[in-house]
Amino acid sequence: MPELPEVETTRLGLMPACANATIAEFIARTPKLRWPIDPKLPEILAMQPIVDLQRRGKYLLLQTSPGTLLVHLGMSGSLRILPSATPIQKHDHVDIVLTSGQLIRLNDPRRFGAVLWHPSQLQSPHPLLAKLAPEPFDTAFNADYFYQKTRTKQVAIKTVVMDSAIVVGAGNIYANESLFLSGIHPLTPAKSLSLSECTTLVNQIKNVLRKAIEQGGTTLKDFMSPEGKPGYFVQALQVYGREGQACQHCKTPIQKIVINQRASFFCPCCQPNPLHASSAD
Repeated sequence: MPELPEVETTRLGLMPACANATIAEFIARTPKLRWPIDPKLPEILAMQPIVDLQRRGKYLLLQTSPGTLLVHLGMSGSLRILPSATPIQKHDHVDIVLTSGQLIRLNDPRRFGAVLWHPSQLQSPHPLLAKLAPEPFDTAFNADYFYQKTRTKQVAIKTVVMDSAIVVGAGNIYANESLFLSGIHPLTPAKSLSLSECTTLVNQIKNVLRKAIEQGGTTLKDFMSPEGKPGYFVQALQVYGREGQACQHCKTPIQKIVINQRASFFCPCCQPNPLHASSAD
């Protein structure tokens, strides 16, 4: 699933085409992805200038005067910048045709993505955005904030890192990598972390996500940037997907467990399990 670095890579790739652009035509070949696509969008968006293109969590927000188009890539979606005459391929569900002669095309084999409309006259944010926590690069996401949020959390720290009600965008790949670089076992009860450990973990979440964006995200299977390039952060992964391989720090084999139905990778030497230590005592 595309996570925050992949979505931000997509936004950055789309920006040159969207700057000072006008939508000539909105085409939805599929009436419903994860949710129905508003059938009035072709009429609403025709000849509307693009005001801005932002990101909130894993949602891309294409802003126009009448409202905002929210795009989520789902499990397998990608957005490409293409010449407007580019032939349609299988799973090409939505085109945003620009007057420049280019188009933004959504391809989504599994149809778990979303294209939603939020009119400008609605003063409140879209319900899908209303309860999202701070962005990982916001100053609001800091060690003190994270420490306070974990004080009542007995659940595994990896679950908390991935909770979009606490911080958005630290998905499974990047949660694994951040915990490894922090020396924290993914099963560690969140409430047991010290302020110092929270400081380290917050800094590593920011660092890992920043480096992933610089590398164009992580391509494991489907993800491609708007220019058609894979994400190269996959080459920098130290634990994710490396079960049985030697830890790059200590040579201990990487282990895999499942937490909340998500694969979790860790080094048992660099990330000792505090639950095992306490039971041994």
